[in-house]
This record gives sequence, structure tokens and C-alpha cells, in this order.
Amino acid sequence: MKKTFYLGLTGLLLFEVANVYFIMPMPGSQQINSIDTAYFFYKWRWIFRCFFSMMILIGFLKSNWKKKWIPFIPFLLLSVVIYMANFVMAADAMFQQPKQLLFAVADKNKVDTNRLVIGVTVNGVSKAYPIRFLGYHHHVQDTLGDKSIMVTYCTVCRTGRIFEPVVNGKKETFRLVGMDHFNAMLEDAATKSWWRQATGEAITGKLKGQKLPEVFSTQTSLAEWLQLNPNSLIMQPDPAFDNKYDTTLKYENGKSKSKLTGTDSLSWKDKSWVIGVKAGKEKKVYDWNTLKDKRIINDKLGSSFIVLVLAKDDKSFFAFERPAENAIFALHNDTLLMNNHHYKINGKGIDTTFSLKPLPAYQEFWHSWRTFNEDTKRY
Repeated sequence: MKKTFYLGLTGLLLFEVANVYFIMPMPGSQQINSIDTAYFFYKWRWIFRCFFSMMILIGFLKSNWKKKWIPFIPFLLLSVVIYMANFVMAADAMFQQPKQLLFAVADKNKVDTNRLVIGVTVNGVSKAYPIRFLGYHHHVQDTLGDKSIMVTYCTVCRTGRIFEPVVNGKKETFRLVGMDHFNAMLEDAATKSWWRQATGEAITGKLKGQKLPEVFSTQTSLAEWLQLNPNSLIMQPDPAFDNKYDTTLKYENGKSKSKLTGTDSLSWKDKSWVIGVKAGKEKKVYDWNTLKDKRIINDKLGSSFIVLVLAKDDKSFFAFERPAENAIFALHNDTLLMNNHHYKINGKGIDTTFSLKPLPAYQEFWHSWRTFNEDTKRY
């Protein structure tokens, strides 16, 4: 019976470790295709726990212990592991949701305007979500212009996305559950399916293969966003998490040396920055260093003619569809020029009623874009 006791302890210990290993950035865990295994363990976790707990209980009660305190030593160790795995190392315990969502207009704003934001406009209403806050919370659920939105960010992939939190036609709530291939995973409350942050796709569970509707967003400096959207609201820090937010600009400026979130200043390395652009079903990726050097790139993506531009702040970037192949754009002091017409850097016409059609463009690490966009073309 002592063997049963120790087998139960070992089995439960290994199960709790595996339950965390496959969905957190542990050595080797994010390089393997283990999502279905991780979900299987998670889905049947209470069956595993009950089975091993029964072994422990039966072994304990039916064994003849010469020293009654001996079995409590490994049991104490197991209790520590269970606590760490479920209350300390759990993703939604490490990165919590805001207690309150606070916003301010520009003249009341307390966020450094050099900070990067994910900006979004819905039905004429604009909001900016600083990456400094999103990087900790990972996702923020909000309402904008009468539309429910979920603003997400993964610092390990450097991916910012906004989705409608709508599943099967109903508004849904999500929680952070872990990561897969270094990208954050979110779980919906209704079906417990797991959704990939970089694509909005359910990667395992009942709704596997479904996608959340994406909302167009732009990554810029706060200063650039406010110049283009002066009436925008800006997310402010939640006082409950002041000590959790990044107080430096190292991550945003690419100066972080962290193995997970640090930047490689060279081109086409795992942690190099790239800009991924989408035009319909076509995708193309551009090296950040090349964009910084050229400032503006006139290109073709599938059947679309596009232009990618970097603002003079070296932070804000925009992509648009060009009206024709011979419509070649130039850039001067953050103003786009084409055929004697001038456009703001967000594509809005200055001396013309015509405005450029914006295209989704994302800054992220090269390892992320190539992993989740296998059909991408490379500039």
C-alpha cells in the first residue's frame, strides 16, 4: 500500500507540473506542438486529480507507518507544487485584468506621449490603449462606439490585435490561460475553447477553427495618435497595478535584453522587428530596418498596389492601398504626396476629398509572424 501512496503522489505531482509546462514558457515547451495534449490535461484535470488523490488516500490509510509523520513530508511538498501551479504560476494569476478601466481626454492625460499605443476608432469614437498597460494585462475588454471590443497584446510576440469578443453571435468573456508557440492564449467562458491572440482563432476545444471578428487598429506613438485624433480618449493606469506596469521605455524602444521580450537589432532574426501587411487574403512582411532606411515603400501585394510608410517619430507606421500601379507616393515631413495631392500620414486627404484605403499592418517579432502566417511573402 505504501507503493500505491507514493505512486499517487508522484502521479499527481507530475500531472500538476505537466499542466503548467505545456502552456507556459518553460524550456522546450513552446517549440513543440503540444496544444492538444495540454488541452486534454486541462479538460480532464479533475479526473486525473481525483484518481491520484484516491491512490494517495487509500495508500495512506492502509499502510502501516512506523513513524506517522513520514508521509506528511512528501505530501507537504506536493501541496506546495499544487499551490504554485494553480495560484502563482497560472497565467491569469500572474497577469490580471484591470479592476477599473480609466480614460482621460488629451489635456487630462497622464501617460507619456512617447509611449506606444494601439489606437482604434469605431463609429467616430477613438481610444488609445498604451502598450505599457496592455503588456501586463494581455487583454482588456471594453466598449467603443456601441461595439464590444477586446484589445489584446502579447509582449513575447510583440503582437497587438483588437477583436470583437463575439462567439456564435453572443458577447463572450475571456481569460488568459497560457501560451502556445510563445503566443498568448485566451479561453472563452462558455465553451472553454482556447483562442490564439495573434490570429483570433480557436486552436483547440469545441470551437476549434472559428475566428473572432477583427477590428482595424493602428500602432503609433501616443503623440502621433493624438495629432491625428485630438478628441481621442486615452487609457490611464489602474492604481491597483501601478507596480506591475513597465516604468521604462526599454521594451517599446527595443532596448530590453530579456530572453522572451528582448529585441535583436539585426534583420530577419527570431527577435527582429518586422511589419506584416494584409491585403485581402494576401500577406507580406517587411524588415523594420529596411523601412527605417527607406521611410516609404511602394509595392505590390497580390492584385493590390500598396504603400507602407514610417512617420518621422520612427515609431508610427501605416499601410494603404494605392489607387493604381503608377500612383507612386513620396513622403515629406509626414505628408504623403502623389500627383500634386497631399495626404496626412494616416491617409486622409488634405487638398482632396479622396482618402487612401488603410490596410492592416502589424509590428511584431519575426518568429511570430512567420509562425502564424506560413503563407506570407517576404519583401
